[in-house]
Amino acid sequence: MDEVTRSSGTSKSQLYRHFPDKGALVEGVIELQADRVLTAQERQLATLRSLDDLENWRDALLEGKASEDGAFGCRLGSLASELSDIDDRARTSLATHFRRWQSLLADGLQSLKDAGALRHDADPQALATAVMAALQGGYLLAQVSRDVRPMEAGLTMALDHVRTFAVAAPPLHGRAHRSR
Repeated sequence: MDEVTRSSGTSKSQLYRHFPDKGALVEGVIELQADRVLTAQERQLATLRSLDDLENWRDALLEGKASEDGAFGCRLGSLASELSDIDDRARTSLATHFRRWQSLLADGLQSLKDAGALRHDADPQALATAVMAALQGGYLLAQVSRDVRPMEAGLTMALDHVRTFAVAAPPLHGRAHRSR
């Protein structure tokens, strides 16, 4: 908490007025980052009307990471990696946010299924889990390699799997991204 007051230029009384303890401060950071990530995801995933829209969602994620000057990790994933094994309250909060993100994706896939773009045997929940796993693994590999291509490969493969449930559509093709 001392480091936070020094870095933020606030007094301890100001800090403790808003965050009574370190756990509350950590929760505030999680909430801020989750709001930033999930607000953007909600806007993008709520507009899924076709499998091409899903590809556009992927492309937007890749372009966003490629433009962040080497910061290829996921804000929520980074927090989960740092906190999940040492802070159960933080882990629970992060799990809730990841479930929300996965639910946004599943809802978008359900919309595609309802619109007839995906076959009746497509399971939007299972597909959302697979896409989320590919996304988070892609973020991690992109972060350590400082290259968005592993993220692109993982997401493209996951979305190709989604397309196997398409009523009729060609496979996705990855877009070339330059490493930084």
